[in-house]
Amino acid sequence: MAGGFAGLAALAAPRVLRAERPFQFGLTPVFLTSDLVLLEALQAYLSRALDGEVRLVLRRTYQEITSQLVAGQIDAAWICGFPFVAYRSRLELVAVPVWRGRTTYQSYLIAGARAPGAALKDLKGHVHAFSDPDSNSGYLVTRAGLAETGERPESFFGRTFFTYGHRNVVRAVASGLAQSGSVDGYVWEVMTETEPELTSRTRVIWKSDWMGFPPVATSAGRLREDSIARLQRGLQRMAADPLGQRVLGLLRLDGFALADPGLFQSIADRVALVGRD
Repeated sequence: MAGGFAGLAALAAPRVLRAERPFQFGLTPVFLTSDLVLLEALQAYLSRALDGEVRLVLRRTYQEITSQLVAGQIDAAWICGFPFVAYRSRLELVAVPVWRGRTTYQSYLIAGARAPGAALKDLKGHVHAFSDPDSNSGYLVTRAGLAETGERPESFFGRTFFTYGHRNVVRAVASGLAQSGSVDGYVWEVMTETEPELTSRTRVIWKSDWMGFPPVATSAGRLREDSIARLQRGLQRMAADPLGQRVLGLLRLDGFALADPGLFQSIADRVALVGRD
């Protein structure tokens, strides 16, 4: 398979035995990882919630974090809905963020602020920036949209490239390095609050349907372990805790909630569609 499927297919690995070590919590580039204040506050909150040391594990690509999570090399991670669906039998849902009162978000297609167009079809021939080959909002949604009309990214766009970060997609379009891009709507909206001078040089030309927000997940069979149960409770209670409120404020989130895996069905439908292409 092309793109993200090639990356996801390489992730299967045997579970490894876990030695005594700090609880390891992975973060993918969907997370706004450039804010050191945020990372320090998140680590402090999780360490208190779990009553033990927590180490944040940061990697450049989704595949690196997902492979470690599937293999049991890290304890839990905030991942994307695409790998969660692709590895549904190997992962369990811990919690889902609540953003603007919802546990869902959208994928955005963006272009330069003065660029014409109002739909995916208007981007034909563009230099297009994707986030990550294993990203739902930053790759899969656009890939599936093209598949519905019998198109593929490599023939529809003039050229494509991966930025390995949603913020980098916005930067690429804002600077003119790309004419258009596929980006996480939550990230674009947060950047509109924190970096308005950057997003003002872009324009949202299309929004997807509402899909399950990138979830926090753990390896299959671990959901009832004490450390994972503590993590789940800690995430649920974050909005009621002063330090947790600080973390949520930096993230522009309302909190975290329990959710049914069915929340990610529309993503699963897109995975199936692209898999048939």
